[in-house]
Amino acid sequence: MTSSDQWKFVDGWLACARPVPSSNFNARPAEALPELIVIHGISLPPGQYGGPYIEALFTNQLDPADHVYFSEVAHLTVSAHFLVRRDGEVVQFVSTEDRAWHAGESCWENRSNCNDFSIGIEVEGCDEEHYAMPQYSAVAQLIAAVRNQYPAIGHDAIVGHSDIAPTRKTDPGPAFDWLQLKQLLGALKGEQG
Repeated sequence: MTSSDQWKFVDGWLACARPVPSSNFNARPAEALPELIVIHGISLPPGQYGGPYIEALFTNQLDPADHVYFSEVAHLTVSAHFLVRRDGEVVQFVSTEDRAWHAGESCWENRSNCNDFSIGIEVEGCDEEHYAMPQYSAVAQLIAAVRNQYPAIGHDAIVGHSDIAPTRKTDPGPAFDWLQLKQLLGALKGEQG
């Protein structure tokens, strides 16, 4: 498999992503195509990285007895299309052809229900701590691949969860370096010609 083949999709599944299928998804509304990418930040327990807990949450296997915080979230039926780990590993939970349950009550450009027309990318981190460089590289590659697959996603249609749900969410937070991501996306675009 060539490097460019790794960032290709087959039936909404990215070749280089580790698949961990979630049952927390459903079909997009008829005629709805991805037009938005939503960047999230997540850590479980809060502020701790690694471990199986994010995957357990998105696959309904999070044990509330494993940590005091988990009793607050273990009952949720949520998912994202992708998770980017601290080391840059990309995990995929839901086909991009389907609607993942990541945005919740949300609005973008006067359109509500952002799950209907978005791709959700969780980045392992928190509001107060810098994200890791391998994550920015992986997120940039992932965004480029998603935009190649779904050309309706414009360069201005990459937002944080806080942008579409500002009264409820703060992620990916002030520690997420949007300028770094923009520079990496620009470099990738330059490589593609």
